[in-house]
Amino acid sequence: MKSNIIINGDSLVELNKLEENSIDLIFADPPYWMRTEGILKRVEGTDFDGCDDDWDQFDSLSDYEHFTRQWLSACKRVLKPNGSIWVIGGMQCIYTIGSIMQDLGFWIINDVIWHKKNPTPNFMGTRLNNSHETLIWATKSKTSKYTFNYKTAKELNHDNVEDYEFTSGVRKQMGSVWRISVCSGNERIKDNDGNKLHSTQKPEELLERIVLISSKVNDIVLDPFGGTMTTAAMAKRHGRQYIMIERDKKYCEYGTQRIKNISFDDSDLSNATFDIRPIKVSMDEMIKAGVFHPGEPFSFKDGIPVAKLTSEGKLEYNNKNLDMHSCAAVARNVKAKRLNGFDYWYVIRDGKLISIKQIREEYRKMKVA
Repeated sequence: MKSNIIINGDSLVELNKLEENSIDLIFADPPYWMRTEGILKRVEGTDFDGCDDDWDQFDSLSDYEHFTRQWLSACKRVLKPNGSIWVIGGMQCIYTIGSIMQDLGFWIINDVIWHKKNPTPNFMGTRLNNSHETLIWATKSKTSKYTFNYKTAKELNHDNVEDYEFTSGVRKQMGSVWRISVCSGNERIKDNDGNKLHSTQKPEELLERIVLISSKVNDIVLDPFGGTMTTAAMAKRHGRQYIMIERDKKYCEYGTQRIKNISFDDSDLSNATFDIRPIKVSMDEMIKAGVFHPGEPFSFKDGIPVAKLTSEGKLEYNNKNLDMHSCAAVARNVKAKRLNGFDYWYVIRDGKLISIKQIREEYRKMKVA
């Protein structure tokens, strides 16, 4: 199946041409069916041009439901068993979309609030300012083993001060409220007359998060409503393949030019380096390899000997043989039954106190080499 392509065509038609179970990640920004009426005025008196495009018009709720069921069914067909899908929508449509997704058998993982830092004001002043949109993250079934780069998400977590402050050197888990500005400035794609090309262009930061936390390098990312190709741009930037479907030829032309200017960012974030599981090695293995020696003293950071290593890989402490994790908890007199011994124990090497965690990492590197 071809990838890294933009298909100019109707999503319902083109989706059915794709291979079954072929897509790793889908991001869908479907028509919202905004149902706005009348003319809104900005504070200075100019007209506010919201989303009044032809592609956002439907005759009735039943028409919108039928359309939604069709494209979601087609997406489910092409999604891999362990793939996942993100769908974004405003208050007008997200509940309809979510209900149909559940009816079709999608398994919802999370709903995410995109909290807009700079939302459009409510000009009429008749209700609360609509300052967010909702994303639904789901899999094909309850048993799907989907990609989630948990530690990469932590590295991306800077939504507010308390979330990105370090606690013991580790970022906090990313939450389900994302504070991201709406697309503006140089990021906003303009046509040759200087007007914004697309009414609802999504910010790169939003798509970047989705691509980075829920896919891997070389995965195929599909967007059935490509628009200005933000999804393709972020997929290419981070080493993913992409398939974009967009019926508007003008969007496709501008999107193609946009993607040409994107290059691969070969970074730890793109490669999800933070989520790569290290080679598993045991203390017993390292003793046999001569990395650690039975009888050598183990101490904490103060360098005072606390326990001795046994030939079985345990620590002798107060005439008892304990695994090093339990021994760390007992010797430090904490409530927890176990502490990660690799974070606490030190030994002497060449007259210097060295963490056993550092020694383990050096041994891992030696094994890989």
